[in-house]
Amino acid sequence: MTQEKVNVLIIGSGPAGYTAAIYAARAGLNPVLYQGGQPGGQLTITNDVENYPGYPDGINGPQMMMDFQKQAERFGTSIRNGLVTKVDFSNYPHKAIVDDKHEITANAVIISTGASAKWLNLPSEQRLNGSGVSACAVCDGFFYRGMDVVVVGAGDTACEEASYLSKICNKVYMLVRRDEMRASQIMQKRVLGAKNIEVLWNTETVEVLGEQEVEAVRVKNNQTGEEKDIPAKGFFVAIGHEPNTGIFKGILDMNESGYLITQPGSTKTNIEGVFASGDAQDHIYRQAVTAAGTGCMAALDAERFLAEKELA
Repeated sequence: MTQEKVNVLIIGSGPAGYTAAIYAARAGLNPVLYQGGQPGGQLTITNDVENYPGYPDGINGPQMMMDFQKQAERFGTSIRNGLVTKVDFSNYPHKAIVDDKHEITANAVIISTGASAKWLNLPSEQRLNGSGVSACAVCDGFFYRGMDVVVVGAGDTACEEASYLSKICNKVYMLVRRDEMRASQIMQKRVLGAKNIEVLWNTETVEVLGEQEVEAVRVKNNQTGEEKDIPAKGFFVAIGHEPNTGIFKGILDMNESGYLITQPGSTKTNIEGVFASGDAQDHIYRQAVTAAGTGCMAALDAERFLAEKELA
């Protein structure tokens, strides 16, 4: 196994990782960033981004991440392909294994591994992802203003998505598999009280219909077996997200869902010299701009940590 010593190791890319790299590189910390299994993160499967400041005409998600990467490289970040498969934070400096064959020792580690949306795993859902299928109403709802859309889910997230969409869309159909929701009572009350939200109980998705973009959603009533097609332009899957934090289990503090826990007002984890940013530690906002913000915070926290260690 090859070995290497670096000053700052950034695990993961996306807005958080690339922003951390920009700040760390400009501070002279010589960061090394491994992009992970999905270089650029979830934005690489997003067609249009219109809610990130600085792009008045919007921007293609993959292009945006390429811009972030180029900016990080411009200041000297070493950006590499590879997946960190194991970490050892039991001693200082910290260690990480890349692709099970390369060991890196780092003075500071910034985690930006993100989170992945949970999907229904329908072929049509994956085929039309970014062409009417979405896992984020705040990100993509604007494109369907005045149209009919479908939301899948029964928890607080689904209720929040449906409520948000009801303010800009003509009609929102909410598909709930059982005869009750898991959502909190206040969220249920908000959904059930909205005039343009129709909850379809005991209903699940059979198929998303459309060739180039979503045109309708075929659903089935679990009690009667009856199927019908709901004309809609948007299909929002709101059954939760899963943080990509498996390799840190038992090492870093995380909540019951696997999101890394950071100290209030910082990106510090329970391990000195390890910082967490982006969706790996944010289960509330999950936006590109907030991820970039915490990436900045992580780099500044790492810089201060290294200065105290007299390693910066």
